[in-house]
Amino acid sequence: MADKFQALSQKIDSYRNDVIELQKLITAIPALAPESDGEGELKKSNALKEYLKAKGFPDPEEYNAPDHRVPSGIRPNLIYRFAGEDTSRTVWVMAHTDVVPPGDLSKWKGDPYTLRVEGDRIYGRGVEDNQHGLVAAAMAGKAFVDTKFKPKYNVGLLFVADEEVGSKFGIGYLLNNHNLFKKEDLIIVPDSGDPEGKTIEIAEKSICWLKVETTGKQCHASRPDQGTNAFAAASKLAVKVHALYNIYDHRDKLFNPPTSTFEPTKKEANVPNINTIPGDDVFYIDCRVLPKYKLDEIEALLTKWAHDIEINDNVKIRITPMQRAEAAPPTPENAAVVEALKRAIRKVYNVQATVCGIGGGTVAALFRRKGYHAAVWSRIHETAHQPNEYTDIPFILGDAKIFAHIFAEG
Repeated sequence: MADKFQALSQKIDSYRNDVIELQKLITAIPALAPESDGEGELKKSNALKEYLKAKGFPDPEEYNAPDHRVPSGIRPNLIYRFAGEDTSRTVWVMAHTDVVPPGDLSKWKGDPYTLRVEGDRIYGRGVEDNQHGLVAAAMAGKAFVDTKFKPKYNVGLLFVADEEVGSKFGIGYLLNNHNLFKKEDLIIVPDSGDPEGKTIEIAEKSICWLKVETTGKQCHASRPDQGTNAFAAASKLAVKVHALYNIYDHRDKLFNPPTSTFEPTKKEANVPNINTIPGDDVFYIDCRVLPKYKLDEIEALLTKWAHDIEINDNVKIRITPMQRAEAAPPTPENAAVVEALKRAIRKVYNVQATVCGIGGGTVAALFRRKGYHAAVWSRIHETAHQPNEYTDIPFILGDAKIFAHIFAEG
């Protein structure tokens, strides 16, 4: 077994140019969701298929989710399978092909969709999120193609659409419409991590995004007696949001930060001029809540506070959930996928990995809600969604070795 992994590791060491080649190819194809005024992932998925076919990969299974909003009418999901010596379980690595928009182009040093290589570091939209994980998985698969070794268990490389805006047409579609996974499978999602590769995410907080719409009466700012200031009333609720920290104050050291978080965030424009009292106001609240608490209880308290403000300030306040997901059951700390990752990380990086929980949301939660044990891990700098997003080539190659170790030894 050690000899097999050593050969795979040495083969992966020779893939630096392959990493650059594949990253350059797929970075140049913006795979944006229709919510971001994009055409979806089909062009990128097709380019990926052609690349992997040229490298000797087997033909993929294709699961296309119907979506009339994109020109092709589909959102592509690909599975590359490698038969194992033991077919009782499958080791899955799931990465997503879609990216987020680049944002303010003036903050980029170059074209976001043109790969920039500076030493061991590469820049471009999507190079980390989630092409880092995708390319690492592809390089691990390539090592098995090139050496003709057979993995210990079946291997499935899963490249899905639509992660950035909800996964309805990606892994959500697969989980709800196809019987692909088994409870004993090992499921790895390389979509979060740290620069040392030392944390394995096994749990997530509940997520609740709320839209708060306040209605008063617009009037001239010199005559506030003739109107009702919706902005002022809404601000009272925004200020009270931070009181939730003191009420829901349980600490869980598994998570970073170890507490629930409650923050007013986005604020929509109300009136365009200074001397008008706004009659309408809209702001948003982002809540990341420890599994100990139920979202219904928190929403009920916010609704009560809003009702008190309605009475005192003569306004109407409507609170609408924009995204709402109760925390999924955590993956057990001793789950097979966690233990396999720990062994591989120790072997490749000489690091003793630990488990953690996060406040962000990943598709691992979708697996966990269906009863599958999934772990989120990669060695990255966490530059996702930022201008000048970057990742390091040695990290991609190292992560490919992690996957290859698990494929080879379980």
